[in-house]
Order: sequence, then C-alpha cells, then structure tokens
Amino acid sequence: MRIAMVSEHASPLATLGGVDAGGQNVHVAALSAALARAGHQVDVYTRRDDPDLPESVELVPGVTVVHVAAGPPRQVAKDELLPWMPEFGEVLGRAWSGERVPDVAHAHFWMSGLASLQASSVTGVPVAQTFHALGSVKRRHQGDKDTSPPGRIVAETSIGRRVDVVVATCSDEVAELGRLGVPPGHIRVVPCGVDTTHFRPRGADHTAGPPRRARHRLLCIGRLVERKGIETVVSALAQLPDAELVVAGGPDAALLDGDAEARRLLELATATGVRERVHLVGRVDHDDLPALAASADVVVATPWYEPFGIVPIEAAACGIPVVGSAVGGLLDTVQDGRTGLLVPPRDPAALATALRSLLDDPERRAAFGAAARRRAVSRYGWDRVAAQTELVYRTMAHRSVLTEVAAG
Repeated sequence: MRIAMVSEHASPLATLGGVDAGGQNVHVAALSAALARAGHQVDVYTRRDDPDLPESVELVPGVTVVHVAAGPPRQVAKDELLPWMPEFGEVLGRAWSGERVPDVAHAHFWMSGLASLQASSVTGVPVAQTFHALGSVKRRHQGDKDTSPPGRIVAETSIGRRVDVVVATCSDEVAELGRLGVPPGHIRVVPCGVDTTHFRPRGADHTAGPPRRARHRLLCIGRLVERKGIETVVSALAQLPDAELVVAGGPDAALLDGDAEARRLLELATATGVRERVHLVGRVDHDDLPALAASADVVVATPWYEPFGIVPIEAAACGIPVVGSAVGGLLDTVQDGRTGLLVPPRDPAALATALRSLLDDPERRAAFGAAARRRAVSRYGWDRVAAQTELVYRTMAHRSVLTEVAAG
C-alpha cells in the first residue's frame, strides 16, 4: 500500500523535547518506519518550518518526509497554524492527484484532519484520524490557559464524524469521543508503541545522568510544560528525604535558565526545601534515554491529563516500574498493582505514599519491572502496532473500492 501520513506540526525529523515536539513526532516516525518494514511505501507530509529544508527527505528506506509550503517557513506554535491549513490541504490535493496517489491517508492531530479531509474531498482518498489530544479534554483541564484556536472542539467533532475511521490510542479516548457524538462503530483502538530493542532492561546503571545525591532516584521524562505535572513530584519529594528527582526534557541544559517552566519548578523546589535533590538535565538524546532510565528506581509520570503517554511504555520496556496519574492513556498502559501504581493527579501526598511503598520494597519493584517488560513486548512493540494499523487501513481501502464500484 501507499500510505500518506499527515502531521502538520510534528515532523518525524524534529528534535524532541520542545514545547511542540514530543510523543506525536515519535509516533509518526516509528509507525511509518514499521509500516515500511512491512513492505509499504509511506509519505509523511509535514509543514516546512525552515526555508533551507529540501522538498523531501528519506527518513528510512520506504519512508519519505515531504515538506509542505504552507505559511511562513519558520517555527510557528502549533496553535497558531490554523490559518494555513487550507493552503496545506491544497498542496495535499495536488500531490494526491499526481504521482503520489495514496491508498489511504492517516491524519495526526486535528488540524491535519482538516487538511486531509479537504484533499480527500477532491481526490476520494479515504482518511483515518488520530487526534493525539482532544480539545475538550485540554479545555477541561487547562481552562483559560488553553491556547487552542476558537472552534477546535466543534472542528474535532466534525472531523470525527466525517473521516472514514478514528484511530484512538486508548479506551479513555473512546469514551471522550463518544461524548462528542462520534459513533462507537466509527472508532478503532490501536495503542502507541515502543521500540523494545532500544528500550530494554540493562541492569542498574548508577553512572548515567547526574551524580547521585540520595539513596533512591526518581525520574521524569518529558516536555517542560505545566500539564505534565512535574510540580506534583517536586512537592512529593519533601516527604521522601532519601530520594532525588531527575527531570529530563525541555531545551538543552545550557538553555534551561531561560525556560519559564524550568525556573518555576526550581523556585518550587527551593520553597519546599528540596532544591539540592532536584536535577533538571535538559534535553536528553533518544539514544541515551534507556541508560538514564536504568539509573532510576522508579519512573514517575503525573500529568493532569495524557492522551496516551509514551514515557510509561518506554520505562516499562526498560523494566522500570512506573508510578503515574490515573488519567487518559496511563489507565491502559500502567496496570495498577502489577506493572506500577496509579494515583490521583495533582495529589503530592498520594504520590509520596505510593512512591514510599515501592522505594521501601526492592523485590516488589523488581517484580513490577519484570511484568512491565513482558507486557511492553507482547502489546506495544511497533511491529505489532503497525500490523494492527495496517488492518484498519485495509478495511478502509476495501470499503473505498466498494463505494467506487457502487457509484459506478
């Protein structure tokens, strides 16, 4: 099959750790590569954000990244890209009418869905949609801090009903889509994945990351944005005097002083008396994440909300237990009491209690880690996720052919 991946703001070539670069970039890159290994041809369409970028780049054999000229060729925050989606859709329509006619298109994020449906209206290419995050959930948790364009929730509801299929990443998202009026029969659940050969158990590694300053190490990995809930972990640290916290993510270490969220977290650490046990290390290369995970006793992921969350399954693949918020995708990926523990979001006391129970019980930590690794391999390997996604595509393509025959 020829597959068009549409990811308007999240390029698979992007450096991870920025405000708008994270799980979606990893997802699009890894899924595309796994589909290519299965024999498919994948074109990834993403917006040109640098005038020096070539028209197209081979990511891996079988995967071509196409840079779409839509809007200014510079970095633009994703919530400001909506005005250029009609232009993006026009480019897709021309590409899908020419030499790059796909059998199916897979849109990632809601604005990609708008552009893909516009192109589909003139080409007939069937469209799958993965939202990665829903505006209704973001508005519920962020309120006035939500920077989404007006009309996002209405647009997502329309997209969910108009595309051929919505590929949700977790059961919590299915429930939210149902509240938006998307019929359950219109939704298929396919989780995000993890590279289980790269993320694998390595044994305790006390040399990775900053020098230890406490008996136990907690690790948070992710973008430095408020909704990731790292402040909850900092607050809980006051009740865990024998533990330190390493936070990997955000800009390079040399630029952390200029990052507003980094400053806020360190101010909180100072105010709560744990500053000497909080280490912000900045962006960590993808290749170095497994070793950093191996240096930790527990990986902590306590977002306010999380559409899926790749970090918990990366930690699981490394055989490290996760203590996470009982929200979104973590309800699926962390099996409470088997591979890790779930706690209410924004509850430092509950988090500290859960962490204390694991830090004081190395045998339980080891059992959780072993179970997490087994589950990551059996359920979340990228080749398995790609095979499930391929089944969705083939159903779409078959339905599209039947529709053409009926119309003819």
